[in-house]
Amino acid sequence: MSENSPFPITNWAEDDKPREKLMLKGKSALSDAELIAILIGSGSRNESAVELSKRILASIDNNLNALGKLSIQQLMTFKGIGEAKAISIVAAMELGRRRRGEDALELLKITSSKMIFEMMQPIIGELPHEEFWIVYLNNSNKVISKSQLSKGGITGTLVDVRLVFKTALEMGATSVILCHNHPSGALTASDADKQITKKLKLAGESLDIKVLDHLIVTERNYFSFADEGIL
Repeated sequence: MSENSPFPITNWAEDDKPREKLMLKGKSALSDAELIAILIGSGSRNESAVELSKRILASIDNNLNALGKLSIQQLMTFKGIGEAKAISIVAAMELGRRRRGEDALELLKITSSKMIFEMMQPIIGELPHEEFWIVYLNNSNKVISKSQLSKGGITGTLVDVRLVFKTALEMGATSVILCHNHPSGALTASDADKQITKKLKLAGESLDIKVLDHLIVTERNYFSFADEGIL
């Protein structure tokens, strides 16, 4: 690529740094300018995206509320900010404004196996096939997330133990609850059910992530490993 190109390799590498930093160190490690640089993607021949973002912020005394009030036209007065980049900034600022206006999400705190059943029954209780789900909890036993791990025929499902704990670590979960449905309506734990529970429990112990329960869910009822004392 020639020196006269509008996008020299040196600038592309520079513009990638905030994205790389976010991946490696997390979103809170980035400055306001670095976050804006990710939004606009690239700078110009003489200025990286971060430098351009710093220049915009400096013009409004580094105040994000002031940035949120700038119009597309006002943002386009900065050299290097075209319509597409201006729209990206305006859209991001509007999302932030809407987020502030919403109530903080109150996470559901799990205090019994019945609460898990009531949460999962509408999702898997009436399915004609078997699904295996993981409920991820924080250290206050509040539900961070729940996700389907596998989907199979009535005869059973495959469970990826590594994926369970990779997800748990990424989410900062300190415990999990296992759930799967029995389309047959049978409320008994099979040998396979017991084996996968034991396997996940042992894997979690080495990572300090507890398996609190395993629920078998049917259309009308449930079976709890913890309640039955077989966890």
